[in-house]
Amino acid sequence: MSKVRKKQNNGLALFIGLLITGIVLAAGLAWVDGVTGAKLPKRLFWPLSRMLVFVCIGLVVAQAIDDTGWTRKLGFIAAPIFRFANLGHRCSAAFTAAFFSGVSSNAMLLEFYKEKQITRRQLFLTNFINQFPAYFMHLPTTFFIVVPLTRTAGLLYFLLTFLATCVRTFLFVLFGHFFMGVQNSGPNAGDDIQAGEAQDISKKKKPLMQSLKEKFPARFSRVVSFVIPVYTIVYVLTAAGAFDAIETFMTRFAVQTFVPAQALSVVVLSFVSEFTAGFAAAGALMDAGTITMKQTVIALLLGNIIAFPIRAIRHQLPRYMGIFSPGMGLSMLLMGQGFRMASIVFVGLVYWFVG
Repeated sequence: MSKVRKKQNNGLALFIGLLITGIVLAAGLAWVDGVTGAKLPKRLFWPLSRMLVFVCIGLVVAQAIDDTGWTRKLGFIAAPIFRFANLGHRCSAAFTAAFFSGVSSNAMLLEFYKEKQITRRQLFLTNFINQFPAYFMHLPTTFFIVVPLTRTAGLLYFLLTFLATCVRTFLFVLFGHFFMGVQNSGPNAGDDIQAGEAQDISKKKKPLMQSLKEKFPARFSRVVSFVIPVYTIVYVLTAAGAFDAIETFMTRFAVQTFVPAQALSVVVLSFVSEFTAGFAAAGALMDAGTITMKQTVIALLLGNIIAFPIRAIRHQLPRYMGIFSPGMGLSMLLMGQGFRMASIVFVGLVYWFVG
């Protein structure tokens, strides 16, 4: 009976999600100049379809890792750190998976949380720690583009953002060590080793395809019911210029407060439009002597602080709200971006006064 009820709920959620999508899209076509029928295939339908494909792959990989008993094997890699943080081997496995797929990692965390193998605080804290592997996912591409354009300033920028990542990861681990211990003690602990081994063994005996048939359709349907409307809303807001207006306001305030007005183009172009243009502008201004190397580094950090959270909302919010519940996904994303901004502000201030 519960399975029938769940299917009905998933069907209703999908219907409501598609209905909201239709209303928002119709409103955008009627009132937003940037939303036209000719642009929808390239700007909305194709990116949305690509996102859903990657989410689908991520969910399948997460299910495969969990059901084939690889959780403990993956968790072994970062086991000492996660043991110190009182997060356990399941969170450690999700951390390892995050080096390859953020969607798979988050899907694993949600599955562990639903099965009461980890707590809500463990779920949030591990997601925040997963910013460390996420830092390296796009690093090879950006590093070899940025450094030739800005040379020493670019190297300092990467060094400072990496230090910021290390600082907040270290603080998250310390928080887990001092504040998560009580939740992981006792016979009902989510990371009890013997219980975990027994569950992993039992999952090995269950065919993966059978497990996917039982769980995947409902999970993917739930993800779709949130991803499609949220992505569409974000697309319409972007086309209406809402995010650009916020970024422009924040950029002008930051430039007037911290760096010369000549650096405005660096901050604006760094991450608002296309990040390569920002670094190219930074290199040109620095070579011309218009701004110093120190001001260039600060301008690039400001571009990161201002535009990355807004870009995260634009690109990651649909995924977070689809995998997790809307409230949990939104709060997790906002908190994670808040911690990221705070850590970059901290290392930026240290560099400004000490460097």
